Amino acid sequence: MTSSSAHVGTLGEKPLHAALKRWYARPGDRIEEPVDGFVIDIVRDGLLIEIQTRGFSSLKRKLAELVEQHPVRVVHPIPACKWIVKLDDNGEVLSRRRSPKRGRVADVFAELVSIPELLAHPGFTLDVVIVEEDEIRRYAGNRGRRRKGWVVVERRLVDVHETHHFDSPAALAELLPDDLGDGFTTADLARGIDARRRLAQQMAYCLRHLGVLDIVGKDGNALRYRRV
Repeated sequence: MTSSSAHVGTLGEKPLHAALKRWYARPGDRIEEPVDGFVIDIVRDGLLIEIQTRGFSSLKRKLAELVEQHPVRVVHPIPACKWIVKLDDNGEVLSRRRSPKRGRVADVFAELVSIPELLAHPGFTLDVVIVEEDEIRRYAGNRGRRRKGWVVVERRLVDVHETHHFDSPAALAELLPDDLGDGFTTADLARGIDARRRLAQQMAYCLRHLGVLDIVGKDGNALRYRRV
């Protein structure tokens, strides 16, 4: 690896991405390696590993091209525990509190809607990493209206709790609750995974595109699904 290729890959790299890359890397891995016109986070014995903290849509073309020639793995963190850390202009900690929000493995479907069919490709795998993280905020006045003037400037890794590996549509289907039965709606699915209906809709959309779910009818305006 040349210094110039490393510079291109790490320019503007966020702390969470950098920390996960260090955590995931093993001796002998090649870091920020050019492959087929793209810079890859980690190359391990031919396996291309991309750390993606959010926004799978930005990877869509890259992954679609690479997976035709190489095995590809996406590593995505989900915070089961998040700490809200507010800093002053000098970088000193003003407060640190635990967020009431707790992430779950199924949250990955909010990103998979950008690439719903990709997990059906035999060369693609996905690792969902459950983490604890600090969400760093700074006061920015009118720029931070959603949070009373505070904006998120970066995320920092605190700890890694566990990793869930998915290598097929059937593996993702294991995230469906066992007691759904046939003819369920996304409202039923949302109750089953204890999540908002939006996530259940994203989950159903992805699993339908992967051939795991079929549409079997309607309940009013709501589609009804069954496992294939």
